[in-house]
Amino acid sequence: MLRTLLTVNITVLLAVFAQAPSVGAAVLSFIEAAMLLEIASLSSLLVLCAARRLLCLFAPWVQRLACVLIPAAVTALLIQFFATLDLVQVDPAGLNMLQGVLTAAALGYLLQHYFELRTRAFSPALAEARLQALQARIRPHFLFNSLNAVLSLIRSAPRQAEATLEDLAELFRVLLRDARDLTTLAEELKLCEQYLSIEKIRLGDRLQVEWELTNLSEEVMQTAQIPALLLQPLLENAVHHGVEPARKPMLVQVHLGRWGDRLEISIINPHHPDRSSAGNHMALDNIRERLSLLYDVEAQLVTTIARGFFEVRLRFPYVKEVG
Repeated sequence: MLRTLLTVNITVLLAVFAQAPSVGAAVLSFIEAAMLLEIASLSSLLVLCAARRLLCLFAPWVQRLACVLIPAAVTALLIQFFATLDLVQVDPAGLNMLQGVLTAAALGYLLQHYFELRTRAFSPALAEARLQALQARIRPHFLFNSLNAVLSLIRSAPRQAEATLEDLAELFRVLLRDARDLTTLAEELKLCEQYLSIEKIRLGDRLQVEWELTNLSEEVMQTAQIPALLLQPLLENAVHHGVEPARKPMLVQVHLGRWGDRLEISIINPHHPDRSSAGNHMALDNIRERLSLLYDVEAQLVTTIARGFFEVRLRFPYVKEVG
């Protein structure tokens, strides 16, 4: 929506400057057109957003046509409405009814075409991001350490060794899943518990995990859709960089919450300045790219280091599972 508003305003501003005899006249003409321009743009976007579920039922050409006709119709109605009120100039910068409708239709077509091309352009990047994610997630040291932990349990605790192998198999099954797939928050947390149970065997009491859930009912946990392998790699980073270097127990804090239509995840682990964090940054960049591909500007990933702790915080839209 922000890109649409900026594009419309810049386009009209350039058109006004091209026609006006002076800069002052151009500014005045744009100010006169601003009321109609902003209301028409926002109204068209609101109508398109409200109709998106209905439009998804139709063929792509119908959806494209709607992006042309809806802005044109909204603009025509607003011009007619302002004309009856006689509150503002109906034809700012020489714009009459026909020009207004044609301009709105043209901008609707161009913007729809731009977003469609943008989606197609990102399709190869999605496949590339999936391969990068698989390479970053499957770390040889984790596989070897987990297998060694299982070997140490085979004779002393065969049942625990069997359960650990089952957790490891489930973890790698999910690791091989397409990174574009979505999973529920409950399934991701179950996967994280399986991962932590494996690491607990290897690290023992050094690994301490504290969970805090806010505004997350059982229904939200079962229906909230998040990218697969979003939380587990962050926990792996926290364990690898915050717990492994220490000789005493280290606490990893995991906070999950929902505020309105947003989900927030925060993971805090001890920070060891003398340990190289290049691998940590590579994994975080990978997750940041996945969020950008899936949610565009609606998702954020920020990291902070303060008072001896490293924190990674994610915010992205709360999307419910359909069906």
